[in-house]
Amino acid sequence: MHLPSVPWQLTGNHWLTLPCINPTDGAIHALGVLHRGARAAIEFAGSPDFMSGQGTPLMGPVLRVDGEIRVLAAEGIAWERAVGWLPTFTCTIGSLVVRGTLFAPYGRDADMAGAVYTFAVENRGPTDVDLEIALEGALGHRQQRVRTPRPFDDDHLVSVGPDELLLLEGAAIPGLAAIAIGCDGPATLEAPTAASREARPFAIRRAIVAPANGAVQVAFYIAVGPERDGAQATVAVLRRRGWRALLTATREALLALEQTTGSDVMDRIVNRNLLFAYFYGVGRGLDDAHYYLVRSRAPWHSMGCTVRDWEALMWTLPAVQLADTGLARELLVRACELHGYAPGQGVHYIDGTLFQPGFSIEGPAAFAIATDRYIRDSEDDQIVEDPVVADTLYLASEDITARRDERVPLYSTEVMPSGAPAKYPFTLHGNAVVALALDVFRRTLDEEAAAGIEDPAAVRAAIRRHFAVDRGEKARLAVAVDLTGNASLDDDAVGSLLWLPLYEALDR
Repeated sequence: MHLPSVPWQLTGNHWLTLPCINPTDGAIHALGVLHRGARAAIEFAGSPDFMSGQGTPLMGPVLRVDGEIRVLAAEGIAWERAVGWLPTFTCTIGSLVVRGTLFAPYGRDADMAGAVYTFAVENRGPTDVDLEIALEGALGHRQQRVRTPRPFDDDHLVSVGPDELLLLEGAAIPGLAAIAIGCDGPATLEAPTAASREARPFAIRRAIVAPANGAVQVAFYIAVGPERDGAQATVAVLRRRGWRALLTATREALLALEQTTGSDVMDRIVNRNLLFAYFYGVGRGLDDAHYYLVRSRAPWHSMGCTVRDWEALMWTLPAVQLADTGLARELLVRACELHGYAPGQGVHYIDGTLFQPGFSIEGPAAFAIATDRYIRDSEDDQIVEDPVVADTLYLASEDITARRDERVPLYSTEVMPSGAPAKYPFTLHGNAVVALALDVFRRTLDEEAAAGIEDPAAVRAAIRRHFAVDRGEKARLAVAVDLTGNASLDDDAVGSLLWLPLYEALDR
């Protein structure tokens, strides 16, 4: 993972991500969506080095007071995250107080491939002030990213569309995605006349008057579609519903996801991470609207838009399930549809295609554990009647059984949950997880199949016998063994022995 050098503000919904919002000026440096057909993220930016915060942003707010550009952060700028997910800044410019909020609509009748940038200007002076609020930027980079970015090789095209819209896209047809930008009132639009490989600058400006001792609001609507007409249609819907209704619906939906621990400090940490997992570990394909589990939609993550069964089912799904059991059910079924044909066989693209082969015993076990956890938390035991879930559980059981040692009730693996090759075939973490999965299989499979499942107690007993090794004056647990006397003590960052009590393998 390449951690960003800029402390970006970020937000998004299941349709689009806004991961690079510059805290110094509120500029948006990148926007991304998932595309099922490309098996990748499609990202728009102002320049190729957008992650460093250098170069022209994709779009950013510009304020003119009486025709003169005023720097938003000249007297300081303060940020907060409304309901833990909506970046909001406040700054002062003379007698003006400017507040900006950027959000991607979410919730009933609000969830769509769009975002809204709102600005409220409070005039504390005794006279009216002529203002111009604009979004200015450039389309200078478009890329497709599975793990590593690959720029599109066609020209950048920015044009003025009907209904006072700016349209950002590639010149090639068919394209994979397009952006439309509009605002909530009459606007002046600036765009180049031709496509080019060079960055295409643009601006959308809204002239308003801030009354003395009063306030005024402006909103810019940003939408993404598989092509320009779809993006324009989405802006029309955003305008029709209005930014106030969209913001209210989004706030209410986000508040419904919040968790309470009894500690304000912990609440902030839990909910910040929960929302990041909820929106950046899960996305909807721009071209098919289906949900997909990914490692991370953040452009700086090295795993990108690929995913392992273990990460999807044991990391992301529990976070979603904590806040939204309805979506958790849909994601569990979706994971079975896309990955259940070969559970644990390796890393997958978003659509389930195998990206990197490498069997991990935790993969098939994760389907059983995730299903059981969902049933316990939601009391929805009918999910095992879903044909795709049932088929996946049987396949997972068969894959685990095929990995059993001929003599000892332990199960082999090829790679660790982190993707690193297992030093020896039998891992402690993997077998602890398998024992828990066997418990689930014995309860959920039909009577005949359940009768053939290994006794989990025998696996746990074998773990205690074969993974306890003497090192000096005290016994230690081996991370991996080969059952012939060789053992490794090098723990795996993802499949760590610290998790063993969670899988009921050992007491704390």
